[in-house]
Amino acid sequence: MKLFTPIKFRNIELKNRIVMSPMCMYSAEDGVANDFHFVHYGSRAQGGVGLVMVEATGVEPRGRITNKCLGIWNDEQALALKKIVDFVHQNSESKIGIQLAHAGRKGSTWENRQISIEEGWETIAPSPIPFHHSERTPHVLTIEEIKNLVEDFQKATKRAVEAGFDVIEIHGAHGYLIHQFLSPLSNTRTDEYGGNAENRARFLMEIVDAVNSEITENQALFVRISGTEYAENGWEISDSVELAKILKTKNVNLIDVSSGGNISGVTIPLNPGYQVPLAEAVKKNADIKTGAVGLITDANHAEEILENEQADLIFLAREILRNPYFAVQSAWENDEENFYPHQYLRAKPAK
Repeated sequence: MKLFTPIKFRNIELKNRIVMSPMCMYSAEDGVANDFHFVHYGSRAQGGVGLVMVEATGVEPRGRITNKCLGIWNDEQALALKKIVDFVHQNSESKIGIQLAHAGRKGSTWENRQISIEEGWETIAPSPIPFHHSERTPHVLTIEEIKNLVEDFQKATKRAVEAGFDVIEIHGAHGYLIHQFLSPLSNTRTDEYGGNAENRARFLMEIVDAVNSEITENQALFVRISGTEYAENGWEISDSVELAKILKTKNVNLIDVSSGGNISGVTIPLNPGYQVPLAEAVKKNADIKTGAVGLITDANHAEEILENEQADLIFLAREILRNPYFAVQSAWENDEENFYPHQYLRAKPAK
């Protein structure tokens, strides 16, 4: 099966095409990973995925979605993450990546509701437009503040590289700060960060340049985008294709194609593989590797996506929560070779 073949990005080789998609766990204290995170991510590596992606990790305190989200703006946070990275490297064949993120106007929340400034913080955005009409108007970023945020991404990347991560993913999807800049519905600026598509993408491009200044050929660079936001006059798949073409020229190795998240109340057509056509469109029209994500729950479906050249990696979210051993079990069922912890070899089915 193609699902169990290796793939290389820069000097990083993944042993298979199965990725644990980044998923928020809302379990950190002051942005610091703890024993839960160690077991959570370590178990997926033991389950044989090619790449473990650590959840959205704030590059500064306001970059978190909630008070319980991970951060990497200080050395204590980076050291806690390094413990996880070291375990994955020493006890599996998996690679491990981190998703660097800033929530922007969708921060300071709990259980999908905005909390008070006293409990949380003042949110920030490119324009004075809240995600939902019931929420506070976010602080509009000045140009100086935008430059400082780019530096925050650069500093976070430096810490991530020092912690040993193999992949850096920039989170430009789901209505978080970078997506807020990209979309004409959430970005109504009239300076160099607003207006036409080039200006609205400027924040992301500056972040990509900053991240690239800290990584080497020993770290791959992914960018997650929302292929469409399902809203009239909003961000569409054609915009994603054009963006991906530019990102390819900036040494971005893969576009992780999700969707939605920026406009409240839209209808998303949820069905198995519903975002796969978005990944396919970016892959074929921008000539760049893509990751497919969204209600993919079995190996046969994943294999079909790869064989049809709709994507290059399969990102599993809920399914990998349900079954940390999805990769190794799928390998057994299809008579494929895959990493399996030597401590558990007595349980491996005989051929």
